[in-house]
Amino acid sequence: QVRLVESGGGLVQAGGSVRLSCEASVQTFSGYAMAWFRQAPGSPREFVAGIRRMDRKTEYADYVKGRFNISISRIDDRAAVYLQMNSLKPEDTAVYYCNSAIKAGSSWRANPSLAGGWGQGTQVTVSS
Repeated sequence: QVRLVESGGGLVQAGGSVRLSCEASVQTFSGYAMAWFRQAPGSPREFVAGIRRMDRKTEYADYVKGRFNISISRIDDRAAVYLQMNSLKPEDTAVYYCNSAIKAGSSWRANPSLAGGWGQGTQVTVSS
């Protein structure tokens, strides 16, 4: 059973903002970090932003740095990961996914075993 639920996507004009949410179980949240990934049609899934569980240190892909902000919250046995997306561009159009993640060297990759796989994602479409 996948323990991730993403929401908050939609259609937005270029320059606009969207806030994505991801509900996760504490088990999913227990790994090294949580991260957002995205996948555009015909392209592989790519890292967008990550946040380390222990110290809340964040990292961003160069193509979103300065525009996106990742944060997390935890209440009892549930955790939530957010992605505030500002100054959106048409090239940000993709399905956005959150997941547990690890960092190997300078690269981030998902660790879907903690979550039991991938959630359904949430579509963000940016019109020009």
